[in-house]
Amino acid sequence: MAGRPAQAELLESWGRAQEAIALTRPHAQAGDRMALDVGRLMARHDHGAEAFELLRPGVEDWFLAAPLVDVAAALLTAWIPVDRRCDSPWCCRSGLDADTALGLLAQIRERQGRTDDAIAQLRTRHGTSVNGRDQLAELLARHGRIEELREYAASHGHGHAAQCLAEVLEERGNVEGTIAVYRQEDVASTRRYHDPVLLAGLLSRHGRGDEAIAVMCALVDSPGGADDWVVDSLCTLYAEHGRAQEGLAHLDALKERRGGEEEWDFFRMRLPLLADCGLLDEAIEQARAHHEGDTWYAAWSLSDLLAEAGRTEEAVAVLEQHPASSSSVLARRLIDLGRIEDAIRVLQNRPNAEPATDPWDGTYSNKPPF
Repeated sequence: MAGRPAQAELLESWGRAQEAIALTRPHAQAGDRMALDVGRLMARHDHGAEAFELLRPGVEDWFLAAPLVDVAAALLTAWIPVDRRCDSPWCCRSGLDADTALGLLAQIRERQGRTDDAIAQLRTRHGTSVNGRDQLAELLARHGRIEELREYAASHGHGHAAQCLAEVLEERGNVEGTIAVYRQEDVASTRRYHDPVLLAGLLSRHGRGDEAIAVMCALVDSPGGADDWVVDSLCTLYAEHGRAQEGLAHLDALKERRGGEEEWDFFRMRLPLLADCGLLDEAIEQARAHHEGDTWYAAWSLSDLLAEAGRTEEAVAVLEQHPASSSSVLARRLIDLGRIEDAIRVLQNRPNAEPATDPWDGTYSNKPPF
């Protein structure tokens, strides 16, 4: 192949890449080192898949393995249309969509040390937030580009970039800076609930429990702020900081605001608070007396209370009334009693966890199970 690499380089420089490939390809064997330049040449000119097949047999040779990264990047680049017409990242319902390809390409560029290229790739996507994380924000954080991350977080109301910024600042010991991120006033409505909850967790972690509770109280008492998961977070803080009685008083106030009604999702929050106040037996009686107290989801909470009171036999009896939905919890209680064979039998006889048909009928409910 003497002389051919130089001839191929000239042909490519003259814009005759296909002739350069035709000249060199027959002399490159899959997996040998002569395939290196040919594979890179092919990858540069829309023959990425062929280049990958040419280099792949030599993956154990670092000399040939390294170019596979470039080839993979070329394949992903070829998948991204020059004129993207999608209006959202979900428009491509089959195959590899352009935004996913951009995200993967950015990963490759970062591992190649081409951080600026990776950032530029991600900035062309419709969105970088998936499942509560933001790829661009995390890339900026990994490389210590805090001011860029701060600017990016301020411009994206979904809050994932802001959370990433806050996590980095906390890791660096900048608690006040982290607090400032969560207390931004000019934020989108989608962050209205999450930022105060995250702020409360931060304050609690740093020994500022009273401030954490005050933040959550303000959220719960705001119009529309008393969602069950938010109230649950507040009750957990009350319990963790030895203020269970205040937690009960807050639940009483919420119950009054709801016209004296308290569905199980809110009522169950009372039970550990009552137990913390030394009113475990009262918690058990209230749970039994609740109008949802005979349901399968109430049985779980009631069995926990009974077990905590040392009344494990009663806890088992409660769960046995709902075998289809309580098998795992029931098995644990039986093990606590030393009834290992009974526990095994319960687990062996439990119904299939995956129903044969979709149980959703198209309607919604505000009562458990949701």
